[in-house]
Amino acid sequence: MAQTKPEKTVEWQGRQVPVWPMRTINYDLLLSQDPEEVDKVLKACLEDGYFQLNLDSIDGRRMLEDREQLLKLMNRFFDAPLEKKNEYGLIDSHLGYEPVGNRTGAFGAGSKDGYEMLKVSRDEIQQGSPRVPSPIKNSGDLHQLEQVIGSCNTITKVILAALSTGLGLAGKDRFENSHRNDRPSATTLSMMHYLPAEVTGQHKVGHQKHTDISSLTLLFSDQWGLQVRPPGECGALEMGFVEPKKNCAFVHVGDSLRFASGMKFQSCIHRVVPFDPTEHRYSIAYFLRAEDDTMFMDSEGRYVTAKDWHDQKFKAFTDPWFYQAQAPKTMILGGMIEAGADDPEPVAAYAPPPVQAPA
Repeated sequence: MAQTKPEKTVEWQGRQVPVWPMRTINYDLLLSQDPEEVDKVLKACLEDGYFQLNLDSIDGRRMLEDREQLLKLMNRFFDAPLEKKNEYGLIDSHLGYEPVGNRTGAFGAGSKDGYEMLKVSRDEIQQGSPRVPSPIKNSGDLHQLEQVIGSCNTITKVILAALSTGLGLAGKDRFENSHRNDRPSATTLSMMHYLPAEVTGQHKVGHQKHTDISSLTLLFSDQWGLQVRPPGECGALEMGFVEPKKNCAFVHVGDSLRFASGMKFQSCIHRVVPFDPTEHRYSIAYFLRAEDDTMFMDSEGRYVTAKDWHDQKFKAFTDPWFYQAQAPKTMILGGMIEAGADDPEPVAAYAPPPVQAPA
């Protein structure tokens, strides 16, 4: 599916920007290990590094319902006073609360991120008294978090199993065997709230360009704003939007799975920008990560554990831009090759008129 010309564009920041297509994978067929669907998801990971997963079936609709309930929980949490949300602060790189402006933003040097985020690790939620801020530390909310994490874990494991089958892996070489439920990992549910430009100002915008510190990322957002950079033979193509589809989730291949595949899989270069700067934007991301002690060779030829890679890349994420620019590109972009310039900064300080998404 790798393309050189977009079939569709949308106006953003005063210019026409590509809307890149994504393959759509049927979860119901994948759950049955349908050979044609296994082949489709394998090609998506080999050629693109991303796809959309259609969950509109008896097996997927529960996750869609859980997502709606989780959005209600997120609205209550993010509306709480800052001191309540930040009760524990950022406990660990994959656990706790981060306020707006902690990381580099969507437009590189001089910009900061425009979102606040709550992260709950899978390992933590399985404990008797998980460290979750008090606004949502009640039995109903904790049960909801547990349900969503359980559903996301099942969905991503089904994808992982299909990819193992597609590559002809067997026994201990299958990807699932480095993602066992009873082993420590940095697997995380992240809930993100992107604030309107009139609240954050011009210099706190979106989410910087990166590849994920994960094996697979299962991402839910019904609002425009996600941009990807499709891979190409001579470097990645122009950054462009992807269109949310009803009853679908986005799936990204992350660094760890790319490394585990011997660099066969692409890792998804993406960022988040304010498509409509006047709106509150919410997204839910489940980062399935390999067991902490999983060993692989990264794109610089180093043997590292999954935990070491996670910790090193997280530090690069949170470093000031000056230090990010000095770090190896494998840290932020996972060794993926890109060519061409992105737009360096937003055109307008605050909010231009809302842009209508294409019908």
